[in-house]
Amino acid sequence: MGLPSMSKSYLFFTVIHVFLFALALAVCGLYGQDLKRAMDSNVEADSKWIFAVVVGALSAVTCVIYFIPFILRVGGIFIAGWDFILFILWIAVFGVFGKMYIGEDPEGVGAIRRMKNAVWVDLANALLWFILSIGMALYWWRSDRRSRFTGRAHV
Repeated sequence: MGLPSMSKSYLFFTVIHVFLFALALAVCGLYGQDLKRAMDSNVEADSKWIFAVVVGALSAVTCVIYFIPFILRVGGIFIAGWDFILFILWIAVFGVFGKMYIGEDPEGVGAIRRMKNAVWVDLANALLWFILSIGMALYWWRSDRRSRFTGRAHV
């Protein structure tokens, strides 16, 4: 008895989601450090950092949900749409923090160096979510064939 056969596309999507899960947790950790520091010093947390952590958390939860095998198959075009929304959210995070930190000279300051690195993790997240949204749309378009007259039966 061997392992049950899995489609190559499912394995591809799962591997990318594992990477995205790790990147989302990394973003939550990178931006969460500043939120923790603000809480410890009784300073109001900046909404930009909260937004980045929320987008990271949404991505991580999405990846965990996608690890359930039948979700990718039954989600259809809705998964591609949600992946595209996550892409837009990550582009917004990248834009906000990229504007703040890409041109910044860290001058030995660890927090600025950490944030410059976080910007590139944001971009990696955005690009991978974009690739997945296109991949899921293609997967749905190629695999979801319905009958001509009622549209209910899979052909």
